[in-house]
Amino acid sequence: MDPDLRDLAAFATVARHRSFRRAAAELQVSPSALSENLRELEERLGVRLLNRTTRSVAPTEAGERLLARLTPALRDVRDAVSEVQGQRNVPAGRLRINAATPAVQHILASMIGPFLERFPDVRVEIVDTSNLVDIVAEGFDAGVRYEENLARDMIAVSLGPPQRYVLVGSPRFLQKHGRPQAPQDVVGKPCIVTKFSTGMVLPWEFERPDRKVKFVPEGVLTCAHIGLQLQAAIDGVGYWMTFEENAAEQIRDGRLESLLDDWFPPFPGPFLYYPSRRQAPPALAAFVSFANGIRRRAAESRARLPGS
Repeated sequence: MDPDLRDLAAFATVARHRSFRRAAAELQVSPSALSENLRELEERLGVRLLNRTTRSVAPTEAGERLLARLTPALRDVRDAVSEVQGQRNVPAGRLRINAATPAVQHILASMIGPFLERFPDVRVEIVDTSNLVDIVAEGFDAGVRYEENLARDMIAVSLGPPQRYVLVGSPRFLQKHGRPQAPQDVVGKPCIVTKFSTGMVLPWEFERPDRKVKFVPEGVLTCAHIGLQLQAAIDGVGYWMTFEENAAEQIRDGRLESLLDDWFPPFPGPFLYYPSRRQAPPALAAFVSFANGIRRRAAESRARLPGS
């Protein structure tokens, strides 16, 4: 008996996640039922596709070969279904987006509610991660990243206005450690540093038209949680470099002071990017149109401001 398309799709999901539990959650079935279905698939094919242990799941060599052929084939099937669905007046279905954490916090958070209110038949799944992934291989419809991390050969759509970094410190901290006059004054001083789950520590970059300075600060506190970093900065733990939005309220009320402002030029905000396809999935097409509408209205509003 030839394998069922649903079983092949289930195998691809398990192989992609390398986990029955995560694959079962995505497919909305129980892990035990999913495991049994794949055992039956292996029996029908007469070849082992997955190596299973109590701790891990990984494709065998045969499984890797099957996955390599299945991934584009399943994508074609999905695109074909999406093309048919695209003929409907109301977009529907799942929209999976992989997004950088700052973009989720500063851009997507304010967009998703109004988008779902306008398109109630769409189901949005956002994976918030700073790790760069292949959105096609990982089964995402789109990704959200900043310009320097955009994947090549993708369509990119701006999601927001320019942003900038700030370097801040609390008044108490600055009284003790001094107010820096140049980036070099920060070197060797207590800092609050961002470290990702991959182990990478985010370097600090300062830029003027005629000069750039980049170094990894000395972290008296190292983490990736914005709330913890913010409170630590307010409490006087160290200098903190972050997106301006993360500290704007505290700068306004005086709990933090902005430093070396002329070293932080604005840069383009995040971009939504997705594969160049003849027919984008209807939910994705609706989101792109929705985002373009927000960006256009925001630009028109800024143009009407006095002095613009």
